[in-house]
Amino acid sequence: MKLVVQVRLMPDAVQAPALKRTLRTVNECANRVSEGSFENFGLKGSVRDLRSMSYGELKARGLGAQAAQHVIKRVVDAYTTLRANIRAVNLGKEGSKRRIKAGSKPVVFRVDAAHTFDDRCLSWNYDAQAVSIWTFDGRIKNLRFVCSPGALKQLAEHRRGESDLVFRDGKWFLVATIDVPDAEVFEPKGWIGVDRGVNNLATTSDGTNYTGRRLNRYRRWQARKKAELQAKRTRSATRLLKKRARREARHATHINHRISKDIVAVAQRTDRGISVEELAGIRERVTVRRDQRATQSSWPFHQLGSFLEYKARRAGVPFIAVDPAYTSQRCPRCGHTERANRPTREHFRCRRCGLAGPADHVAGVNIAKRGALAWGFVNSPVPESA
Repeated sequence: MKLVVQVRLMPDAVQAPALKRTLRTVNECANRVSEGSFENFGLKGSVRDLRSMSYGELKARGLGAQAAQHVIKRVVDAYTTLRANIRAVNLGKEGSKRRIKAGSKPVVFRVDAAHTFDDRCLSWNYDAQAVSIWTFDGRIKNLRFVCSPGALKQLAEHRRGESDLVFRDGKWFLVATIDVPDAEVFEPKGWIGVDRGVNNLATTSDGTNYTGRRLNRYRRWQARKKAELQAKRTRSATRLLKKRARREARHATHINHRISKDIVAVAQRTDRGISVEELAGIRERVTVRRDQRATQSSWPFHQLGSFLEYKARRAGVPFIAVDPAYTSQRCPRCGHTERANRPTREHFRCRRCGLAGPADHVAGVNIAKRGALAWGFVNSPVPESA
């Protein structure tokens, strides 16, 4: 299982300018290659095409062989992603303004966008907590980094492949890829269903409710501050808006980590699996109240599901995604399904058998039952052909 570990670099007064110049120059080179690729090959330039077109120019700019290869591969990967988004209609239907705009100009890289380093350009010394990295001003040795003891152990035991140099909010980071072996998945004795929502971020079939009340207050406060900054229309206000957006995203990620960690710990302790709703396309399928539209569009529901999935895999906990249809309208006792079973957003009451309770808890129970059925179907033995 591939994960990432982030460490913070601690460059001195000489090392920091060298890193900044390197990052800025490689991104300028990436923009030059992107422009040439778009002019000559449109959105379909390959590594071979771009190498023959721009490798000599990149070397003349002072890039090493590996650095030049990484710049070319970054450009190719960017156009590959753009083509995939167009095919998946993520940028709108054919003829839409957003899709036309995305496909009518070269891909542009920010001046401080992350750049990739492999083991030829970057080496690690875990005992000294330092790295040696290639820059335009020569190779920097003994560049210190800091991280938690757990992250350092993961790096020493499982680091594989490339690392990204990142500059964010005036700080330098290295994001390294680790390859952790998957734990053996146990046979579940039961299931925990997890219902995700707007007011309640997650509700389990055990009745545990991770409310979003405090988070919603925080987001409303952030929205007021955002409106105040947008009204100023100055460059400094724009910079503060971007900084606040990153802070809010980090806050949401932290909360999703806490929720997923708690649910996986309970499942591992009780030898149960985790079942969640398959929420692909939820924004197109579900209609919410006007006052909840911004929350539904901005909260990372998918991120919570992905955190649950990878933490479950790492702990050996069974994980499965099930059909979300009518999970909050179906009675888990008698099976009666009707919209009237849910008279309000918070409450459920079966019109046939009278079962009543919180709607999110009922949905979690239904998700747990569907998870058990789906797991049994997926893992049932294949009958031998006659």
